[in-house]
Amino acid sequence: MPRKYFGTDGIRGRVGSHPVTAEFMLKLGWAAGRVLGNHGDRVVIGKDTRISGYMFESALEAGLSAAGVDVRLLGPMPTPAIAYLTRTLHACAGIVISASHNAYADNGIKFFSSEGTKLPDDVEQAIEAEIDREMITVESDMLGKAERVDDAAGRYIEFCKSTIPASLSLKGLKIVVDCANGATYHVAPSVFDELGAEVIAIGVEPDGLNINRSCGSTQPELLQKIVLEHKADLGIALDGDGDRVIMVDHEGDLVDGDELLFIIARSRQLEGTLHGGVVGTLMSNLGLEHALQSNNIAFSRANVGDRYVLELLQQSNSLIGGESSGHIICLDRTTTGDGIVSALQVLSAMVKSGKSLHDLKGGMKKYPQRMINVPVSHKVELDSEPAVQDAVKSAEQRLAGRGRVLLRPSGTEPLVRVMVEGEDAKQVDDEADQLANVVASAV
Repeated sequence: MPRKYFGTDGIRGRVGSHPVTAEFMLKLGWAAGRVLGNHGDRVVIGKDTRISGYMFESALEAGLSAAGVDVRLLGPMPTPAIAYLTRTLHACAGIVISASHNAYADNGIKFFSSEGTKLPDDVEQAIEAEIDREMITVESDMLGKAERVDDAAGRYIEFCKSTIPASLSLKGLKIVVDCANGATYHVAPSVFDELGAEVIAIGVEPDGLNINRSCGSTQPELLQKIVLEHKADLGIALDGDGDRVIMVDHEGDLVDGDELLFIIARSRQLEGTLHGGVVGTLMSNLGLEHALQSNNIAFSRANVGDRYVLELLQQSNSLIGGESSGHIICLDRTTTGDGIVSALQVLSAMVKSGKSLHDLKGGMKKYPQRMINVPVSHKVELDSEPAVQDAVKSAEQRLAGRGRVLLRPSGTEPLVRVMVEGEDAKQVDDEADQLANVVASAV
């Protein structure tokens, strides 16, 4: 069934525009409490550093209390930390207030089940059905209680450190960590510092408005500059809610999610702990597929979105998957994408192999790839646009089996993503430009 409010990654939009309003969040908290909890159950709520997070935290808290569900407030915490704490605090659900890599004027809500995984579609549909009903508050002696969890950051820091061998030290490594002025600002530097690295932290001064602004995984130019200036061994760029990571090697070159996924999978294979294959997405670089195949590692593609990567991982009995954007899932370590944990797996591979990040990524040759985001004002059905379909067929014929074309509406932003990849960089650029122009004219 089509969903009214939930998209591919929860509920997201511009603050003040329905459904991202205080009024709606009050009702959403109540509806979620009715569906997910009972009297005496608890729900944990965490958020990133957007100024609107305080408003939505209060609204959700009030709605949950009205439904008779207790609340544990985590404050600013990374999305994967909320998944972890939902499990360890034995909560019936976790709620994340975040718009991930978007600018501060956006916000959104994501839910985790009691196991720290995304909610199934039928549960989201049940919450939507409850939202449309009249809100009824439980009797006063049944109201939910709220309290803050004071040691949330410390608990999560210790968990992150536990995902690599206790004997492994990062001593001797100089690392620049960019926290995007987001939810990891008070935990990520401590994780790497406590493991022995020399840490240079940037993007750790959130003011409610500067999240993801000229920093973080979506804008890594500052990180590249500082890595070179400080002659660091590498840089780590997280996004606003901490579930994505990209890295920078000592030469200042970007190492994206596809390359990180290859490094982690290859390291697991060498130590004999890689079970099953690797799951990427329709956007994963063809070079990743070829590099894994050359090392006898199975590769499969899911639809774009971490929930679909997770579904295919479970279906194929595999443990490692992710997206080129840096959203990497290591099911042998945790239940969801985690930027800090993923970075630690790469650092572990470096220390164990004695190789630099630059050398490790050399095992995979990326194909030239170009993606153009075409803004749209409404939902677009690309399959019903003859001009677009004709342009795609023509591009595929010119690539002659030596590349790929993919057109995909974004699940989180009003965009159509036009992607072309192939062996020849100039041809890739030309084909992408032509296709983007056709799509822009059609929509």
